[in-house]
Amino acid sequence: MTTLDNVRNLRIADYNYPLPDERIAKHPLAQREQCKVLMYKDNNISQHIFHEVPSLLPDDSILIYNNTRVINARLRFKKATGSNIEIFCLEPVVPHDYQLIFQTTTQCTWLCLVGNSKRWKSGDLMQQVSVGGDNITVTATRGERRGNAFEITFAWDGNDITFASLLEAMGEIPIPPYLNRGTEKSDLTDYQTVYSHIDGSVAAPTAGLHFTDEVLAECDRRGIARRELTLHVGAGTFQPVKSDNIGDHDMHTEFISVPRDLLAELATTTRPVIAVGTTSVRTLESLYYVGQILESNPDATEEELRVTQWMPYTTACSITPQQALQNIVDYLDRHSATDYLGSTQLMIAPGFTYRIVKGMITNFHQPQSTLLLLVAAFVGNENWRSIYDYALEHDFRFLSYGDACLFL
Repeated sequence: MTTLDNVRNLRIADYNYPLPDERIAKHPLAQREQCKVLMYKDNNISQHIFHEVPSLLPDDSILIYNNTRVINARLRFKKATGSNIEIFCLEPVVPHDYQLIFQTTTQCTWLCLVGNSKRWKSGDLMQQVSVGGDNITVTATRGERRGNAFEITFAWDGNDITFASLLEAMGEIPIPPYLNRGTEKSDLTDYQTVYSHIDGSVAAPTAGLHFTDEVLAECDRRGIARRELTLHVGAGTFQPVKSDNIGDHDMHTEFISVPRDLLAELATTTRPVIAVGTTSVRTLESLYYVGQILESNPDATEEELRVTQWMPYTTACSITPQQALQNIVDYLDRHSATDYLGSTQLMIAPGFTYRIVKGMITNFHQPQSTLLLLVAAFVGNENWRSIYDYALEHDFRFLSYGDACLFL
């Protein structure tokens, strides 16, 4: 049986564990850095406080985190009949670029989930909203269906009003559904990392929520390099695995952006790379396969460079991580580009070989989730359960607003 067959035949039921609702943190601690962190290193588990993390990391490590910022992606409209329609923006369609779409005025199109869509059979939705003291009329027109989502075109009057301003005035922060509560004012800051500044996510890279400016400054004092990349987290991060085997689960696709300077640094350094969050992990590990494609096809198109779900398990990995990263640097230089822009559908599960990431900071993830599969692939398929059993026995708080893990 091939590696791909072994991975596709993994039973998601084998990645289940009991998670009582009272163990799910509904809000973060008032002081983020005071949460607990479970450290797993050399088959040993220890318990610490998050502000100690800089002292727990190798002194010469490179800490890489996701600078994406969560947008107010949830929009509520009310039909003339009184029906409430909720529109959840997933990814840009026209223009098909995050930076451009937030700067657009008068009209743009997004791929969206639509709540209560059966009540919206025809016609446009309209809503009045105040933006900077001006009353703006916003219209939503439903277009083509794509899977369980729709293309929605938003149009509004006011030629100087950007879509970013519209979302800020009209939208809500889309907190995870498993919190089982509505969005609160505190979530506007609680559900953003202190280093977030690139708009685009509909879910936070939550491992980074524990960091404060003081913790980051301590990293600097200890000589730990800090670097940024961007992966815009989609709603697919909450998508449960509904199939018995993971081979029947379709991974969501996410947009990634990595600076050329970071790629060049990683191509030559021997310093251990510590990824903050599963989004950073997926981005960094995807880069190896981009570089592998370029090894045999230096003039590959953007579509040919897309990292597909099962690529790690079907690709003959013939080059070192350093060479793969250098291939991307050379590709960018040939195209006079300062950033690598691409997309990834990467599935990381037991059977996967980590090539760039040597450590990760993450949270405790939902049972039977692709994020738990990613962790199991890193710590060992036989070890993840003992880690989670320890956390349950020692009153760790789980999921987005919960405690942290450090795996080295």
